[in-house]
Amino acid sequence: MSGSTIHGSTTSGGIPVIVESIPGSQSAGFMVGVATGSRDEHPEIFGLSHLLEHTVFRETETRDSYQMAKEMEGAGGELNAFTGREMTAFYGITIRETAATAMDMVGDIVAHPLINEKDTELEKKIVLQELSMIRNEPDSYIRDLFESTLWRGHPLCQDEGGDEKVVAGLTAADLRAYYEEKYRIPNLAVYAAGAVDLDETVAWAEDVLDGMSGGQRNRRDPPKRPESGYRFVKGDAEHCHVAMGFSSYGASHPDRMAASMLSAVLGSGTSSRLFQNVREKKALVYSVYTTVSQNSDASSLTAYMSCTDKNVVEAMGTVSEVVSGLLKEGLEKGELERAKRLVKGANVRAMESTEHRLYRLGMNHMLNGSSETLEQRLDRIDAVTEDDVMRVAEDILREDALNVVVLGKGNREIKGFDLSSLAF
Repeated sequence: MSGSTIHGSTTSGGIPVIVESIPGSQSAGFMVGVATGSRDEHPEIFGLSHLLEHTVFRETETRDSYQMAKEMEGAGGELNAFTGREMTAFYGITIRETAATAMDMVGDIVAHPLINEKDTELEKKIVLQELSMIRNEPDSYIRDLFESTLWRGHPLCQDEGGDEKVVAGLTAADLRAYYEEKYRIPNLAVYAAGAVDLDETVAWAEDVLDGMSGGQRNRRDPPKRPESGYRFVKGDAEHCHVAMGFSSYGASHPDRMAASMLSAVLGSGTSSRLFQNVREKKALVYSVYTTVSQNSDASSLTAYMSCTDKNVVEAMGTVSEVVSGLLKEGLEKGELERAKRLVKGANVRAMESTEHRLYRLGMNHMLNGSSETLEQRLDRIDAVTEDDVMRVAEDILREDALNVVVLGKGNREIKGFDLSSLAF
C-alpha cells in the first residue's frame, strides 16, 4: 500500500503513459483509455461508443473471442472494458509473471479489431439485452434518469448505454467510421498499475499504439447550472426510487474535495444525517445515501432513496429538512472529522485492488489531466475545513437548483407533487 510511486512519460508518438508501481504487488494491470464517450455522440449514433466497446472483443486480426478468453484466463487474468460519458477504456489484469499477456491482449483489441457485420449484429443483441436489464434494475436506472434530467438539453444528459432504437440500427460501417475518427492520437492514453515498469510500458505503447495517429480531440462545452425540476417516471417495481440532487463542480475545481466531504456528511454511512433522520428516526426508507457523479466540467451531488409509495413525499420532505438544518445550523462538533475518516477508510481499502488503482489513474487523468498517490489524496481530504464545507454547501444546496426524479408505480400525490413545497 505505502511506498507506491506514480511516474509519467510520453511515447514518441505523443501518447501519455502513467504508471503506478506498487512494491510487492503480485498483479499487473494495463489500460488504454480513449477520450470519447456518450457525451460526444450526436442523436443519430447515441449508444455507438458502448456498442463499439463491446464489439472489439469479438474478433481481432489474430484472435476470436474464445481464443482471447483462453489466453487471458490461462494467464490468471481478466480482460474487460467500460464506457463512460467522457471516456472509453480497455484493460487487462494478470498475475505478475504473465504481465506480457495483459499488455498483448489489451493492445490487440484496441489496435487490431475486425469490427465486421457479423460480430456487430451479434453484439447488438447482447447490448440491447443489457439496456433492457438496466430498466429492470431500478436502483441503477434511477441514476441514469436523474443525470438525464439534471443535464437536460446538454450532452451530459446522454447515458452510457444509449438509445435502444438507435443501437438497433447501427452498422459495422458506423462503428468502423467512429473507430477511425476517435480511436486515434491525441485521444489515446496508457495507464499501468501494480508490478509494472514505466520503460517497459512506454515501449509496449510505442510498439502497438504509436501508429494510431491523425485524430482530433472532441470539443466539449461545459453545462450551465440547471434550473430546478421535478420528474415522475412510471415503473413496475413495488418500491419507489427517488433521486434528489444538485449540480456541483468539475474535476479541476479547487472545491471538488470540499463537495465530496459535504456529500459524506449528508449521506455516507449509517451515522450520516440522512441515514439517521430519514431511516433510523422515521423508518421512511429502506436505503438512503448520497454520491457525487464526477465529470470533467461538472458533477452532481445526489441523494438516492428507495421506499414505498406512501412514504415518498414525507421522505423527500425530511431530506429537505436535513439540508435546511445543515445550512442554518452548520456542522456538529466532530462531524467533519468523522466523515473524513469514513472517506479515508474507503479510499485505503479500495487501493488494495490493482483494478481500482488502474481505474483511478485513468479517470483522474482523463477528467483533469492529473494523477495523485493515495497519500496525496488523503492529504487533500485532511485539508478540507468546516468553513470550506459550509461555503460549498451554500453554493450547491440551492432551492432554485434542486432536481428530483421519482421512479415507481406512484400515486396521485407523487405524480402531481409540487416541488416548491420542499423549502430550504
